[in-house]
Amino acid sequence: GLGGNTTNWAFTVPALAAKYRVIVPDQIGHGQSAKPFINYRIGTYTDFLDKFLDELKVERATLVGNSMGGWIAALYTLQKPARVERLVLVDAAGFKPPPDLDLAALSGLNPSTRAGMRQLASLVFHNKQLFTSDAAIDLMLAQRMSAGDGYTIQSLVESIHRGEDMLDGRLSAVKTPTLIVWGREDGLTPLAREGEKFKKEMPAAQLLVFDECGHVPQVEKAADFNAALLKFLAAN
Repeated sequence: GLGGNTTNWAFTVPALAAKYRVIVPDQIGHGQSAKPFINYRIGTYTDFLDKFLDELKVERATLVGNSMGGWIAALYTLQKPARVERLVLVDAAGFKPPPDLDLAALSGLNPSTRAGMRQLASLVFHNKQLFTSDAAIDLMLAQRMSAGDGYTIQSLVESIHRGEDMLDGRLSAVKTPTLIVWGREDGLTPLAREGEKFKKEMPAAQLLVFDECGHVPQVEKAADFNAALLKFLAAN
């Protein structure tokens, strides 16, 4: 996801790796990957993913993506359907923002103050007591300051504002078996606005909603998320 890294999947990888080959790259511009100063857009990431799979000699893969990662996975499936065996969209982004959402509001995705970090955390996590304490906010802000991906995030925010690579009206072309997972209390990509739109545009997909859960079900509902993911992967 935007501003995330491989640690976002720390609770998921062990559950999957017992049975499957699991590859968890840091997206270019994030984590331990290179951070070139380019005009990032979602198309950058689908191109990167395509060549990444080539390098690893992976002909077909199941793609699991959270937030921006879900957007990348969905767009890649539209571009390269033969390479995607199954698709899992977790509180995914990708639809045009509301008309009244300006660039200043989107810049809240790249916080640089305690207040900004607290506001973002309140949208991402349902468990406010655990994730919005002063200590938690200071830790998250320290991680944000040391991540080195501020330029990447701002560049992607500007791409979103320009309306590049949006999924609106395109998802009916996806024939890949798809699981849509959402946290009912997600304040960043709300279920009523985003999750239900994915389901409407992909009527054959399964929609699973976790109560008392925000934007990152793989963290806040890890055990339930893992069980649902393994069941989906094992289904005929």
